[in-house]
Amino acid sequence: MTAVAAYIGLGGNLDDPAARMARAFLAMDGLPGTQVVARSSLYRTAPVGFLDQPDFLNAVVRLDTTLSALDLLDALLALELDAGRQRSFRNAPRTLDLDVLLYGEQQISTDRLVVPHPRMGTRGFVLLPLQEIAPDLVIPGLGPLAPLAQACRGQGVDRLQDWPA
Repeated sequence: MTAVAAYIGLGGNLDDPAARMARAFLAMDGLPGTQVVARSSLYRTAPVGFLDQPDFLNAVVRLDTTLSALDLLDALLALELDAGRQRSFRNAPRTLDLDVLLYGEQQISTDRLVVPHPRMGTRGFVLLPLQEIAPDLVIPGLGPLAPLAQACRGQGVDRLQDWPA
């Protein structure tokens, strides 16, 4: 199979999320047939939905992978579990969240996976890090990334420069 460019959103707000995301980055690079090609800076973001929780750290990575979209999803879910992810309620605090944002130019809609990620077009914590690593990207079904990201500039997403060592 030819490698596909997949963009993955990373997030977390519990138990040293920057370190957990750095470990997830390394683990994704070690998945079969997968290589991390680019990663954004870390971004600090206020919570969405359930507000009584710590701020989140977010980032986006680009993978080139020969895994199918569903195999990639399964691998990411396993990484979340390894990081102690618990799904107690929607928008709950979490140790690590890994979302398949884009998988090549495909539009996928199954009971397990929707790509492009269904809420990515309005979320600055996804679009701003994505724009950092893929400024000319066109999102299937949504159009060019640049105007979508520009519309999210007032959402209080703060870029942090460094990843942990």
